[in-house]
Amino acid sequence: MMIDPVCGMEVDENSKYKTMYKGKVYYFCSPHCMKAFQKDPEKYLKEGPKGMPNE
Repeated sequence: MMIDPVCGMEVDENSKYKTMYKGKVYYFCSPHCMKAFQKDPEKYLKEGPKGMPNE
């Protein structure tokens, strides 16, 4: 299991919500978490999961 870097939920590696950043693939539980990460990836990588985004 992978961890969604935005909300902290466990995510299956087969999730259709994923993106590559700096050569690493990140998996998400929802399109909302994926969009939040893509908007400001360094925020989540430095500070850790923040819970579900407000979208």
